[in-house]
Amino acid sequence: MKKLTTEKLIQYMKDRTDEPLRHDADSLAKACNTVSAELNHDNALDMLKLLCFNDAIHGLHTHSYSFNTATGREIIYKLQKEYYEYKDC
Repeated sequence: MKKLTTEKLIQYMKDRTDEPLRHDADSLAKACNTVSAELNHDNALDMLKLLCFNDAIHGLHTHSYSFNTATGREIIYKLQKEYYEYKDC
């Protein structure tokens, strides 16, 4: 599995958007890595793309006709839950 480091996350966000990162990068990276491992997905960066930019993860069937599926919404919920658990520790 390709783990997402805090540095990679910050660099990706800088490359993808001009908006400043308003969330805790370390907690966000940990949440993406945790959920990616739970789902046996090989790339934690895909979790970040889903959460922040609503990009589809085709192997996990997160979208149908550009709308989130129940699976996609569940993954987003898990990511948010993990993020706040790490952030509040």
